Amino acid sequence: MRPDGNFLCAWVRTILRRNAIPFATQKIHGMCRLTLGFVLSAASASLASAQAATEKTSSSRGPCQIEAVDYKGWHAQQLSNAWVKLIVVPQNGGRLMQVIFAGHSYLFVNPQYEGKYLPPNEERWFNYGGDKLWLLPEGDDDEQHWRGNSDLLDDGPYSFQVHSLGPRCEIDLSSPADPRTGIQILRTIRLDGDSPRIQFHALMKNISGHAVEWSVQSVSQYDTADANHRVRQNLDFWTFTPAKPSSSYLNRYHVRSGPAEPLTISIRDDGLFALHYAYIARELWLDSHDGWLAVVDASTHYTMVERFRYDETKSYPGKASVIFYTNGPDLRWDAEGTPSLSSGEDRKAPYYLEAELNSPLVRLYPGETFSFDTEWFPTRAGGEFHGATEAGIVVNPFRAAALENGKLRLSGSFGVFFSGKLVARLYNQHGAALGAVPIADVEPAELASLSIEITATENPGRVSLHLEDKNGMDRGILGEVHIEASSGKQ
Repeated sequence: MRPDGNFLCAWVRTILRRNAIPFATQKIHGMCRLTLGFVLSAASASLASAQAATEKTSSSRGPCQIEAVDYKGWHAQQLSNAWVKLIVVPQNGGRLMQVIFAGHSYLFVNPQYEGKYLPPNEERWFNYGGDKLWLLPEGDDDEQHWRGNSDLLDDGPYSFQVHSLGPRCEIDLSSPADPRTGIQILRTIRLDGDSPRIQFHALMKNISGHAVEWSVQSVSQYDTADANHRVRQNLDFWTFTPAKPSSSYLNRYHVRSGPAEPLTISIRDDGLFALHYAYIARELWLDSHDGWLAVVDASTHYTMVERFRYDETKSYPGKASVIFYTNGPDLRWDAEGTPSLSSGEDRKAPYYLEAELNSPLVRLYPGETFSFDTEWFPTRAGGEFHGATEAGIVVNPFRAAALENGKLRLSGSFGVFFSGKLVARLYNQHGAALGAVPIADVEPAELASLSIEITATENPGRVSLHLEDKNGMDRGILGEVHIEASSGKQ
């Protein structure tokens, strides 16, 4: 299915804006129809070149590659760099079927459907696994609810195009136009050559002749089976997201379905919502506004952080920006109110957890588009989790203590998002900068454990810990603390 001219215009504007070409973006807004033939010719030439480059990746290896692969019997496309492999199966609803970081596979792939493609069937749901895009609100109340079963957007064959190859790999996936919802989706997946960061750009367009209102949702199924014993659940699997202090929900979260078991759900003292995975069907909604969630496998020490932008000015479906769903048997009640777990096939439900990011609800008139941008950061984890920053995750919080010999002891452990170095920035009691001290080289594939003594000039009262990447770019802070007084120990 070829997108129409208006859709291509919107997509061209998106590409130009993404590549920071504001003049071209402004011009194409007014000249798009006149220049569309030229743009399409240039795009076709660029695509032919990119596809030719794709075919030659075996002999021409850059920092990032795109190549056709066989994955569990599927005809797939693989994006890869030194840290990450992304497996995309365009035919099966444009799914990102697997993410492999430092040899660790994050996503659930349903063995029941491995290598298969089944045409959309609205009376069934073919759960292939992986990561995909859905619409909200979900249900069958009326035409402004998405039924949630197999349809063109969930299971239809998406077209695949290489947009960029070399220092940066970028692909475009286009859904069929869906007359039922009035929506067509274009999704760009981007992987740079110098970090494991994965970027997503979803463009939702109204292809109908009337106004529609939808939210686009990123749905990621994480594998929660025990890494060593696949027939049982992972007992040390967690998800986290900041709970909104002034939440619309009574408990700062809402149990949409399933049991509200307090032993596995909590709001911690640091304000983080924590869910300890349990093998039971349950859905939890949060109006988290800090723009991130973390999926932590403490048994294998791997984490995935998903980031998004929360828009305070817009409404969200059910007021939820983040949803967690745990797969497993259903808890049911009989006519007398006695609870029991579902039996039969339901007990064979596979082990996975869904982490879902929702866009705001948007009303689109015919031809209008809306974009939703998210990004993922795979990194290492530990036995604890104390939050996420733009630079990484905090496993053990940053600490700084003055020693009797005049030095400072710095400690903490972190999973970082970029290769580079940790830099301590020192400040005096009045906040004046005293200088910066490089203290350790770090890599995303290795837990950064810090226990070091540094020489401090003057008399610092505060220290922050930053991550600078290999290009010298400051990627943000991992912690900032006041320096503890000397304990007399060294």
